[in-house]
This record gives sequence, C-alpha cells and structure tokens, in this order.
Amino acid sequence: MRDHLNELEHLARTAGADVTDRLTQSLNSPSPATFIGSGKVKELARLTKERDSDLVISDDELSPVQVKNIEKKIDCKLLDRTGLILDIFASRAQTRAAKTQVELAQLGYLRSRLTRRWTHLSRQEGGIGTKGPGEKQIEMDRRIIDKRMAKLREKLDEIDRQRTTQRKGREGYTTASLVGYTNAGKSTLLNALADEDLEAEDRLFATLDATTRTVELDSNKEVLMSDTVGFIRKLPHRLIESFRSTLDEVRESDVLIHVVDVTHPNYEEQMRVVAETLGELEARDKPTLVVFNKIDAMEDRTLLRRLRRNHPDAVFASALRGIGLETLKEDLLDLIEQDYVERVAYIPVSEPEVIAQVHRLGDVIEESYEYAENGGLESLNGEVEGAQAVARIHFRAAPRNDARLQEALDPRGALRPAETEEPVLNA
Repeated sequence: MRDHLNELEHLARTAGADVTDRLTQSLNSPSPATFIGSGKVKELARLTKERDSDLVISDDELSPVQVKNIEKKIDCKLLDRTGLILDIFASRAQTRAAKTQVELAQLGYLRSRLTRRWTHLSRQEGGIGTKGPGEKQIEMDRRIIDKRMAKLREKLDEIDRQRTTQRKGREGYTTASLVGYTNAGKSTLLNALADEDLEAEDRLFATLDATTRTVELDSNKEVLMSDTVGFIRKLPHRLIESFRSTLDEVRESDVLIHVVDVTHPNYEEQMRVVAETLGELEARDKPTLVVFNKIDAMEDRTLLRRLRRNHPDAVFASALRGIGLETLKEDLLDLIEQDYVERVAYIPVSEPEVIAQVHRLGDVIEESYEYAENGGLESLNGEVEGAQAVARIHFRAAPRNDARLQEALDPRGALRPAETEEPVLNA
C-alpha cells in the first residue's frame, strides 16, 4: 500500500500538485455509493477543510456516481488515478499523433462523467414527462463528444496507415522495441546505443511517441530500435486502446528489450506490470532481453549478486554511464540470431531483382555463379530451357524474412534448407 501511494504522490507531483496528506482504509468491499466508508468520507471532508485543499486524488478508478457523492460531502474536486494519468499525458503530448491519442482517451473518460458536470442547469427526478433542460444539455453534449471521437478515430486510422507504410519501408531490417515501466531509463539507453541526443528526462511519461533509431550491433549488423511509451500500474485501458498505433511498434518488433530500474524498491512488481501489459498487447511471447538499468546507483551489492544469480541471461548496465552497453549489443545480436534459418537459394542470373531481394532480406554467407541444367528450377515466367547461369546464394534470415523468401522462391523449387541441400549444379 505504501509503495502504491508513493507512486500516486509521484504522479500528483508530476502533474503539478503539492501533496499535503494521505489517507488509507481497509474494507472487505468498496462502498457502491462512495467507494470508501462514510466515516472516512467525513474524515476526508474535515482534512480538506483544515488544509484548505482544492483537490483530492484517489488511487483507484471511481465511478461517476461515487465521484459525485464524495464531492458533495467534501466540497472539493475529486480526481481518480485514471483522470490524473490522462491529465499528465495531455501535458506531455507534443506531436499530432500523441495529442490525438490523448484527446480520444480523455473524451472517452469524460463521456460517462457528464452527469456531474452540468449542475448549473436544472434537473429533475427521472420518469416520464420529468426530463429537464439539464438532461437535454447532457444528451446534446454526448452527441458532440461522440462526433468528435469519431473524427479522432478517423485521424488515428490515417496515422496508423502512415505508420504501417513506414514500417513496410523497413523490409529487411531487424526491429527491436524498448519496453518497461515509466522512468526506467529507456530513452537514455536508446541515446547511448544510437549515439543520439533524444529527450530523456528523469520524470514519468517523458516519451509518448515511438522514436526509432538505427543501432549498430557489430560491423555488419544493424537493428532498428524503438523507444515506446512507458507502462505503469493500472495503466488506463482507454490509453492502451488510443495508443494502439504507437504500441504497434511493440507488436511488430522482432525482439523486445525490457528495461528495469534496478534501484526502484518495487522493481519486481514493476516487472510483473510490464509482463501483464505485454500480455494485453499480445506481445508477451516475443523473444525478450531483460536489462537491469542504473546499476551505478545501486547501494546494495548483495542484491546485485543475487540478481546476477537469479537472472543469468539478463544484462546489467548503466545507460547514463555507458556501463554494459557492449555486452548488451552482443547479447541482443545472439537473441536476434538464435532463430535465424540457414538456406541456399538457386536463382537464374536473369532475375537480378530476386537476387537483390535475397540480399535485402538475408545475411549472405557465400555466393557463387555457375551453369546448371534445369535441375528442377523454374524462372518467374517458367520459360527455362537447357543450361542457364544460376546464382547459388547461401544465406541466413530472420523467421519473418525467411517466410517472405519462402513465399517467393519455394513454389519455384529455388530454395533449400542448407543442412539438407542436394547438389543440383552441373559445372
């Protein structure tokens, strides 16, 4: 409970609030009317009056009725965790995509809460013939919100199409996404690996848009690495839905790099939250490299030794100090290549565009050009007669690229597994 309230206080300060007090209560089940008990509501009202507070924040999401009932008692604005996170996202949004995504999430949150926002209009009890102008205003406002949300969804669909087109332009590149709890150091790590100077601040949700950079893993291997929005406990579903085009970077990546702030006292729960969120994104089963970041700030060396023992495949690094980055690159390359498929392609030299496709989608190990009798090979137009010049290309490819090459070459008998290759060339 204390850790959860610490995080809520950090969120509140991030939004610009000055925190004066905390209240907790243990209940078998929340009150349908006020979430907390009636006695706690009275204590909250007394405390807000003494402190002259103008805002109360709940760590749990509240229903519109619960918010309305509590606000009547405490004479003060009440905001739940979802509303607070949405407010922070709104203040962080800079690009057209981020602003659109946040506005859509905010409107979805606001729509169900209109009933408490029109107190300046008269409303009567429900029933036939008793609907007052206040209810009419609410219905009108809902229609306005629905129309605005429809337009925002159209904008997001357009943004999604643009990003899909951009991703198609990455054909042949291996892609990796940095994921992790907010403020784990993902942006700092991308800066260090890509030798860039992207915005990287010690604050929650500093990154809302996916940023992609090229990272060189060794002399002949590059990866496209994306920094993504940080996760957090109880991340509102509205945000996950609205940020679907941004989070597609995670779903479409070949591998994930899970960055963990090892100095956080509750890092294990943060790791669980990230795993659960990846499950919601249908990305939990992707090959993942765990990076325990900020080891330079660790005071408990016993914890560090225990982590190394319990997570032998993890990387221990400091993005800020540049510690462990070479090991990270080596381990990432090993992870990327562990599922690579090795094959041999036989392609007539009269088809240079197909040869170029193999070079683009695979890592060529060896290439030679010889003459072959047909050997069961067929060209794209099926008009092969007698001997022909053939390129023999021995290559390795990621599963996704291998599938594309199989689709293009297997029907023509031009692709063989390297380990079962049978001689088909005649010198």
